[in-house]
Amino acid sequence: MLDSAQQSMRRVFDKVAEDFDTQDFFCAEIRERLSERLDLITLEPDNVVDLGAATGRAFDHLQRRFPDSRIIELDWSLSMLDRGTRTERDRVCADAHRLPFADASIDIIFSNLLLPGCADPEQIFSEAKRVLRHPGLLMFSTLGPDTLKQIQRAWSTIDNFTHVTKQADMHNVGDALVKAGFRDPVMDVEMLTINYQDIGKLITDLRAAGAVNRAANRNPGLTTPRQWKRFSANLSQKEASRFSVSFEVVCGQAWTGPDDAGVQMEDGVAHFPLSRLRQFRG
Repeated sequence: MLDSAQQSMRRVFDKVAEDFDTQDFFCAEIRERLSERLDLITLEPDNVVDLGAATGRAFDHLQRRFPDSRIIELDWSLSMLDRGTRTERDRVCADAHRLPFADASIDIIFSNLLLPGCADPEQIFSEAKRVLRHPGLLMFSTLGPDTLKQIQRAWSTIDNFTHVTKQADMHNVGDALVKAGFRDPVMDVEMLTINYQDIGKLITDLRAAGAVNRAANRNPGLTTPRQWKRFSANLSQKEASRFSVSFEVVCGQAWTGPDDAGVQMEDGVAHFPLSRLRQFRG
């Protein structure tokens, strides 16, 4: 059962579901980038799960990439799933912290920007590890700690509250994958900058994406007009009130299965002792 904080987050996504596809350009951009990485995967899966599928916009790419596979869309927001295309699909409304799948029943888990809204990412990884076969692949995107740093900086001279939920560092995410039992985690990070001329538009975009400040030290009260004016002045540049916000996008993948003993990776090249060659003789 979801705790009160997670129930609140689910209500947020239920609320934004109707306009999610037309408003949330950021999620769509990262989904396209993450989807392209699947083209390098040689695994031939039976079952693929889109974890945190929202309205199911990743379905077409997943189906094209794996035409003989069963694509399962899972999201905790029934409203999001209901907004998807009215075709016969496997849709499951469930919490990613407690996946309703049997052990070793899934081949690939694809997850775009699910983790930033989750209470316990380590539990997400643990569940993913449980349901994946060997070999199985987890491919995901999330956000890093420098996301929206301009907003937190603009508030820093106004109050002592935390205005942006702090995200885990890329290295900590990798450590969590290893702790969950995954092997060969590969992580990379990219900073994306979005330019705005209207602070109202920024807030609209964040709300459309279901972005909610979950920090324990968040402001429990309302922002006064004076505080908002100071924030706007701090955030905007002098010329034409333009400003930029940054998103630290982290993409990762990791495999299930035993480590390949004796193999070492260096600059993308596998090195193994000559004694291993006998394994490849016909």
